[in-house]
Amino acid sequence: MFQDSPIYDRLVAERGDVPALTRREAERVRRELEYVMRPYQSLMSPPTPERPAQPGQGWVPALPPAAPRPY
Repeated sequence: MFQDSPIYDRLVAERGDVPALTRREAERVRRELEYVMRPYQSLMSPPTPERPAQPGQGWVPALPPAAPRPY
């Protein structure tokens, strides 16, 4: 990663390769989260669009007409 960097090499020798350890841990957590969330992905799938009306059927209102109001 860092070529010709004695400071980085010394830090890695003293403390370990923290960036590499962090990347590995992040990948492990991502895989675990993917596994845990897998059952919920099917529940949260986007709704399928309604079928468009067939030609010749005319417009279909989304709501039924309102009941007449008594005066």
